[in-house]
Amino acid sequence: MELSDDLLCLFSGEIESRDGSYAIEVPEREVELGELEPGVSYRIAVVPQTRKRTDSDTDTENESARAAPEPNPPVTKGDHRTVEIETIGDQGDGIARVERGYVVIVPDTDPHERVEIEITSVAETVAFAEVVERYEHHE
Repeated sequence: MELSDDLLCLFSGEIESRDGSYAIEVPEREVELGELEPGVSYRIAVVPQTRKRTDSDTDTENESARAAPEPNPPVTKGDHRTVEIETIGDQGDGIARVERGYVVIVPDTDPHERVEIEITSVAETVAFAEVVERYEHHE
């Protein structure tokens, strides 16, 4: 199955019956990553599992869906993006995520800092970028 470059998140979940309708819960981390916002409408695709699920499958499926490399990185060298630095990595560099949870390493940044970056190099699972502009927290 081919996935659109517009894909914002991918996770496994169960359809639950709630007061005459059905619901799929979106994990909190998908909103925390900044790709989804409460109160905004999104198009949802439902894809069946290839085998019957068991209770023990849930954690493994969620981890493998996030860990499986996508066919092409969602960024290219020279791209400009506005991102929020989520955390600091082991080497002291800022870590941001863009589409599909793809990791971008941004040196000389602090957690929760909002910056415009330019992608300087791209690998299959991670990209590196430099800060072009820093934004105030209220912007």
